[in-house]
Amino acid sequence: MIDVLVVDDDFRVAEINAKYVGKVPGFRVAARAHSAAQALAAVERGTIDLVLLDHYLPDRTGLELVHLMREQGHGTDVIMITAASDVTTVQKAMRLGALHYLVKPFTFAALRTRLDSYAALRRTVDRVGGRGLTGQEQVDRIFGALRTSPAPSAPGLPSGHSEPTTDLICGVLHRAAHPLSAHEVAAETGLSRSTAQRYLRHLEQVGRLRLSLKYGDTGRPEHRYAWVAP
Repeated sequence: MIDVLVVDDDFRVAEINAKYVGKVPGFRVAARAHSAAQALAAVERGTIDLVLLDHYLPDRTGLELVHLMREQGHGTDVIMITAASDVTTVQKAMRLGALHYLVKPFTFAALRTRLDSYAALRRTVDRVGGRGLTGQEQVDRIFGALRTSPAPSAPGLPSGHSEPTTDLICGVLHRAAHPLSAHEVAAETGLSRSTAQRYLRHLEQVGRLRLSLKYGDTGRPEHRYAWVAP
């Protein structure tokens, strides 16, 4: 599980964000904070993997908090979630190492996309770290894991299909370094295999995915899907 610290000076907003996080498989809210001091204390306890950080806090800004964290040697990952959308603030967030920047107001689907890409980044780093870097391809996989802008999902979704779920599956395939099976897509998204298969079949039929067959020892081919660039 990825332990998340939700930081927002508005108690109601913090609770909403925490509920969003709790709906994403693989993530749990370890703590909430409503000031920079509370957030720093939570980080110092050493149990936080990711901070969802508002910029406007009562005692100091979110970016000042990130700068302080880095000065004190805390490498905890940060995703900014804030109404601050000016270029200067965004640039400073990038320079301080924020992995994503989500502007309020946002939808659950938008947050889930960022969290899914963060989880993909951690998995990629773990896989690459176990073997040691072998060149540019491995480096590209690490940086590519953070991409969150798949092409728009196909219009005219069939009955029973939702746009957020379609976008979620498209995002996983868009970031994947190789074709994935329905089982792998289900594991990446937290969906059931049957649901993933249903969406994959539709996306392949409308030309968003390319289907290939992988033959194993049993003789029964495994269906694998790859993203088709628009």
